[in-house]
Amino acid sequence: MANDTSPLKVAGVVSFYMVAALVMVFVNKAVLNKSPDLPLLFLFLQLSIAVVLLHGAAAVTSRVEIPKFELETAKKLTPVVTVNIIGLIFNTLCLRDVEASFFQIARGLVLPLTILVSLLSTRSTPSARVIIAAMAVTAGFFLGVAPSSTVPLHATPSTLSLVYGFFSSLFIAFHAVLIKSSLPHCDNSTIQLAYWTNLGSAAFLVPFIVLRGEAMILEDLIHDSNWDGNVFLWGSLVTGVFGFLLCMAGLLSIKVTSPITHMFSSAARSVIQTVLGVHLFNDIMTVNRAGSILVILLGTMFYTWVKSVESAQPPPPSRKDIDLEALGNSAVSEETEMTSVVFDAAEKE
Repeated sequence: MANDTSPLKVAGVVSFYMVAALVMVFVNKAVLNKSPDLPLLFLFLQLSIAVVLLHGAAAVTSRVEIPKFELETAKKLTPVVTVNIIGLIFNTLCLRDVEASFFQIARGLVLPLTILVSLLSTRSTPSARVIIAAMAVTAGFFLGVAPSSTVPLHATPSTLSLVYGFFSSLFIAFHAVLIKSSLPHCDNSTIQLAYWTNLGSAAFLVPFIVLRGEAMILEDLIHDSNWDGNVFLWGSLVTGVFGFLLCMAGLLSIKVTSPITHMFSSAARSVIQTVLGVHLFNDIMTVNRAGSILVILLGTMFYTWVKSVESAQPPPPSRKDIDLEALGNSAVSEETEMTSVVFDAAEKE
């Protein structure tokens, strides 16, 4: 963390980031509860709003630069955009089908899968402490998904929802690896990469929205007196705006916080998210689930500490820390929140 950064500024940025990420998760969940048949259209609106707001921000400040559309650049960024939107789709479907407090458990394999994908792509050997951290997080995941007689049938996650969570985590891991190779095509600008990612992801969704007939479903719902369209409309607007704010918050956090500070804020957000999920949506919290969340958090925090210690050893790596949540969906979270402006990360944490 920079020496000239005041504690008050750090606290402000971290608080801003936590609030934006929490709003993303819970508003997304509320909309998906009311309109479960419109997940892709909902995601498309989020991404489109973020693109519009990025244009608006570029009009008022030179800090936000909209890249020029070049076909060659679009081709080079196709892999990261494709992986990102597939991850967001699985992320959205997972959040739709599980309780808000269980969401971080369902996506608990993000860290182990990221380590595995990075290992395969770089052909490097992780340290023993990194392996211990990955094993701890994996154990926490299996603790949380283990069948329990104390969980009512309606609150038991389906096998399909866990599959969604696994693939969401897997594509977040691929996205994390692809970011490094994609940034040079955007002048190493996270803002430009966020713009390309959101615009490309929105365009990618259009044919699938048509194929699923979600436009027709929306038309039917509009004429259904039992459907509350205000939740869908305002939810899309709020998540689009907060997804954009998450992008800004993520970029700010790169400048004023350290990876350790960011991970501790993510851990605190996870606890708050669990408590709010139980309170707002009457989620079921068991000893197994609470223990699972605790083990996943401790394993992730241990990993962050290990990487901080390892990177401090000479020679120091000449690399720029990238907050993956600021580049992925913000409904998602810690590793990438459910909007790909990304969208947390850690959320797409």
